[in-house]
Amino acid sequence: MAQEKSPTRGAGVTDDRWIGSSTPYIESGQGDAWGKEAAAQGRTGTQRILAATELAAPQGIADALGLQAGGSVVERQRVILLDGHPVELAKSYWPADVASGTPLAAAGKIRGGAVSLLAELGYQPGAVTERVETRPPTKGEAEVLQLRDNREWVLVLTRTITTPDGRPYEVSVMVNPGRIGRLHYSMKVA
Repeated sequence: MAQEKSPTRGAGVTDDRWIGSSTPYIESGQGDAWGKEAAAQGRTGTQRILAATELAAPQGIADALGLQAGGSVVERQRVILLDGHPVELAKSYWPADVASGTPLAAAGKIRGGAVSLLAELGYQPGAVTERVETRPPTKGEAEVLQLRDNREWVLVLTRTITTPDGRPYEVSVMVNPGRIGRLHYSMKVA
């Protein structure tokens, strides 16, 4: 499924001319997909890694990854920046047997990106499911995203990626200020 979204990503403006796609974010060999997407619009897209830790999976993440309650996952947290402004808080989760002992579990940049590393480890996407919802931000989300106040809602995109044989191996939760304006989805029907 291809997902297109207006990636002004909460920078305080809405630009209906900028339509992106999720495809570069799930295909290996793309490198810094966000940096390239922003650069194509004459902007600067970067990210800062906040943490990478192994922990007991939150219940919703455990369910999505097919793990037992409290199963071990690697969580990698990043703040996504557009022209130096925070526009997304992203958390990605992998089962510990996929990510422990790999660069996914370290707080540094990953050469070639996480998607390429996962492909090297034998994890290629077979199916992608994305769920979008809105809600009030947590206090931590409001702080990281520099929201005006906690009454400004956020848009949350949760992406689950499975192997071609159906094993879920990654869940990413991306939190954006609700003011990004619009999401546009399209998909090919086989």
